[in-house]
Amino acid sequence: MVSPSSSAYHLLFCLVLLLTPFPSHSADPDPLQDFCVADLNATFSVNGYPCKPISQTTSEDFFFDGLSKEGNTSTIFGASVTSGNVQSFPGLNTLGISMNRVDFAPGGLNPPHSHPRATEAGVIIQGKLLVGFVTTDNVFHSKVLTAGQMFVIPRGLVHFQLNVGVGKALAFTAFNSHLPGVVLQAPTLFASTPPIPNQVLTKAFQVGDDVINNIKSKFGA
Repeated sequence: MVSPSSSAYHLLFCLVLLLTPFPSHSADPDPLQDFCVADLNATFSVNGYPCKPISQTTSEDFFFDGLSKEGNTSTIFGASVTSGNVQSFPGLNTLGISMNRVDFAPGGLNPPHSHPRATEAGVIIQGKLLVGFVTTDNVFHSKVLTAGQMFVIPRGLVHFQLNVGVGKALAFTAFNSHLPGVVLQAPTLFASTPPIPNQVLTKAFQVGDDVINNIKSKFGA
């Protein structure tokens, strides 16, 4: 037989478990050492890159000049994204942060996309950009921003930037992940490997095969 005092103890224990706030991470897990420079050539990984041996670490591992050069905006969208994440800057490994440089030709578009592993914050350096995102309730938020102004995109939401000025534009964006990932909406749907069946896409967009095939052809599919 369970005594009343024992039952009361178990009830109290359960309440404490339910009410105690457990730690959660909204970004990459906290590092357990000063640094963990990524060994990009390692043959194994566990949800990330293993550390380069400290004996092989140099000062150069903590500096990166990849965002100093203007990107090539002679693309179909008139925009270029230069990534400063762990894959190009191994010193970021486990530190939960990364940055991009985004260059825009006049009229250039950073097309609708999302970052599954990070919130994004950005600042306009040059030009005028229309920045917008769509919530999970299908609400569209947008604003035209100029140099010195900042924006934030909540994690995982579809967003874009469009150059609405008369000249070039430049923005720098930061992420609370060393590898935020990117999902480009159009190529994901119309240029995947293997391709998504037309039967799915025609029903989803309520159009015919001719429309789907035409869009796929634009992406070389």
